[in-house]
This record gives sequence, structure tokens and C-alpha cells, in this order.
Amino acid sequence: MTSPLFDPAAFTGKVAFVSGAASGIGASTALRLADLGAKLVLADRDGDRLAGFAATLSSDDVLPLELDVTSFAGVEAAVAQGVEHFGGLDLAVNSAGIDLPRCETAQYPAEQWDRIIAVNLTGVFNAVRHQIPAMLKRGGGSIVNVASIMGFRGFAGQPAYTAAKHGVLGFTKAAALDHAGQGIRINAVAPGFIDTPLLGHLSDEKRQAAAALHPMQRVGQADEITNVILFLLSDAASFVTGACFEADGGYLAK
Repeated sequence: MTSPLFDPAAFTGKVAFVSGAASGIGASTALRLADLGAKLVLADRDGDRLAGFAATLSSDDVLPLELDVTSFAGVEAAVAQGVEHFGGLDLAVNSAGIDLPRCETAQYPAEQWDRIIAVNLTGVFNAVRHQIPAMLKRGGGSIVNVASIMGFRGFAGQPAYTAAKHGVLGFTKAAALDHAGQGIRINAVAPGFIDTPLLGHLSDEKRQAAAALHPMQRVGQADEITNVILFLLSDAASFVTGACFEADGGYLAK
């Protein structure tokens, strides 16, 4: 019998911080971690939706926190609250992100640029900046930042989102190098187009066009990204840091 890639029992009792946890990849990852016995600090700006989701989880070891990741002090307080509640921090998945209407660069609104960079890039920095010290107190940990195929390629009409996701990849590498000798592993995953609320505004025609961009001729599912995240969080990836794993149906292979 083939053994699993990682030991599911290894997550039992681990404390995990997940941002963007009320929907999409964040919710999928939180659900799997709960099923695997982890203790969860769940953060999302939509507090009501987060509370409803947390109530559906199989675990009682869940602390839902309404959080705007663009607030440095707010993230600091959320991480500290999670550490105080559960006694430490072992794992983190930073998946909070937004998308806004496309607009070519010459007409791109400054406030839209500021908002996307604040959530999708600065929000990741805020989280990692406070997660690392908490993990060091436990002797190490693993962090996964959710990037995108747009961290590797340009995309017309998406200057801010493209810049932010490129930034997430660069930041992940730099942070990984800073703490590689301290037992902290920091990696990223780059999804293609995934069937989450971020695609909810697309018409059927545009969804089909998005699917056609991938050689596998479909968009991905949140669980398919969660599988990669769980690997990167686990000890099966013990020699992996500063890396970005592409989960994109072949998009970047073209």
C-alpha cells in the first residue's frame, strides 16, 4: 500500500493562522486543517460570514477574528490574540486578497491601486511580520503565502494585481532567506484561475474564456490548491523554503 505524501496526524494539535478564511482557498484550507485536528485562528474582514463558516467546522478549537489585513496593528493584535488563546503558533496561510474591476494603466484609479496593493501585498507583509516572531518562540514553523500566476506574467487591465502578486513572490523569497536558519519555512503557491468568489462576477462566456487559458481546459477548484498548501505546511516539505509551487492547470508552461 502506498503511504500518504504527509502524515495527516502531524497536524493534530498544531496552531494555524489562516487569513481570508471566510471563503475560497482560505475556507477550503481551514476546513481541511480542522478535519486534520489543527487548532485554528481564522481571520477575515467579513466577520459575519467568518462566524457562520467557523460554526460549520468539525473542530471546537477555532478562534474567528474579524480582521482587516491592511492594518499593521490589527494583524499584530490578531496574531497575539491567537497565541494567547492557543499557546503559540506553528502554521500560517496568508490567503486574504481582493480583485477590482479591470482598467488599463493610463486610466487606472490611484485609490484602486492603493487598495489592491494594501490588501494583496502589504497585508501579506503585515501577517508574516507578526507570524514569524510567534513561531520562533515555538522553535520554528511554516508559512504559505497565496500568490498567483500573475506573479509570473503580466495581465492586461490588471496592473495593481499583477504588481502585488509579483511582490508577494519577491517578499516570500526574501523573508525565507532571512529566517531559513531559524526553523521557519516560507513558501508560496501560485494558483491559476480558481472557482472562488473572486470569479463570481464573470459571465458564463468569460468563465469559459478563463478556462480556455489553461491547457487543462478548465478552472481549478479551491481544494486542489489546498492540497498543495498542506504539503508545503507539512514536514514532507522540510527542505522546501523560498519556493513557489505553481498550481495552474499548465498555464505557466505555455
